[in-house]
Amino acid sequence: MPRASAKKITVDYICEDLGISRSTFYDWRTKGRAPKCTKLPNGDLRIYLTDYENWLEALEIAA
Repeated sequence: MPRASAKKITVDYICEDLGISRSTFYDWRTKGRAPKCTKLPNGDLRIYLTDYENWLEALEIAA
């Protein structure tokens, strides 16, 4: 079932929240360490807020 009403955030939002550069985010994405992303038709990436929160929680548990 699509999550059309779910809030989506930008890569810039995540970078600002974590205090990292875009290149770090894309490096993590290449290595499979970033949260799950959705690619829009224009090539931009969006991340569901719930996926980002779950990703952060998983990092906290692993630490």
